[in-house]
Amino acid sequence: MRHFDIEMNDLQNRLIDMAALVQDMIRAATQELVVKESRKQSNCVFHLEKEVNVQEIIIDDKCLKLIALNQPVGVDLRFITSAMRISSDLERMGDEAVNISRMTSCLIKYPEFIPPVDISKMVEIVQDMVMDCIKAFNTNNAELALSVLAKDSEVDKLRDRILDNIKNLMIKFSDINVIRKAIDLIFITKSIERLGDHATNISEDIIFMVHGKDVRHL
Repeated sequence: MRHFDIEMNDLQNRLIDMAALVQDMIRAATQELVVKESRKQSNCVFHLEKEVNVQEIIIDDKCLKLIALNQPVGVDLRFITSAMRISSDLERMGDEAVNISRMTSCLIKYPEFIPPVDISKMVEIVQDMVMDCIKAFNTNNAELALSVLAKDSEVDKLRDRILDNIKNLMIKFSDINVIRKAIDLIFITKSIERLGDHATNISEDIIFMVHGKDVRHL
């Protein structure tokens, strides 16, 4: 096997490993929100974030070296450039998991805290999107990546419904504790929705990587 092929395989494996770390972060952060287990889950999220950040730097450096030393073209060049974008989106997903964990740690201090039902549904869809986009990358499955794009609008609808419910709650109750909880929930909802956006970005990159077709903004 050529040295270039070995390096390309290593790049793909590193991206898959990075994606697995991010999945663990998202799983821990959202479990913290739904199950209300703060300390243990937060520690897991913050620990994994450091590993994800290191992997992003290593992957970017490897991509730049592959381009500079080998001058790839066609599908190889598309794979490398897509890998850089995917790595960036994965790192940002890790950041959103940290944001969710931090806000949830504050939110669950209120004993009467009950997350809106739609948040659990939103979390479930986003987790499926993340899992499918990673699987699509691992298997070069553009059709699976396309199915992720279709779920993004469903997440947006749930986000709008949740935010409307939170606003109505703030209008109905003028209690300061209710308002504080509502603000935390707004930030958490937006972070969950952004996880779906990043999964969508990765799926668009996969379609470009496989077919050379740019489907962004369509």
